[in-house]
Amino acid sequence: MNTFKQRLFTNWHLVRIMRLGIGTMLLVTGIQNKEWAIGLFSLFFIYQAVTDTGCCSSGGYCPPSVKRRNAGTPIYDQEIEYKEIK
Repeated sequence: MNTFKQRLFTNWHLVRIMRLGIGTMLLVTGIQNKEWAIGLFSLFFIYQAVTDTGCCSSGGYCPPSVKRRNAGTPIYDQEIEYKEIK
C-alpha cells in the first residue's frame, strides 16, 4: 500500500495532469448526458492518471533519469578514466 500512496502523491507532470483533466471532463459529460460508454471510457484516463501508467508502460515517453554510480554521485560528476590503445 505504501508504494501506491507514494505513486499517487509524487511525480505529477503535465501529461498526468492532462489525463486527469480529460478523464474528469469525460466523466462529468457522461453523467450529464447519461451516456455510460463515455463514463466508462473516462475511467481509463482517470486510472492512467492515478496510477501514472500510459498505454505502454509507466513513464514510457520520458527520457531515463540520471543513473547514479558510487555512493550517489551522478554520472556527469564522475571522473572518466581513459585507456590508450596502441
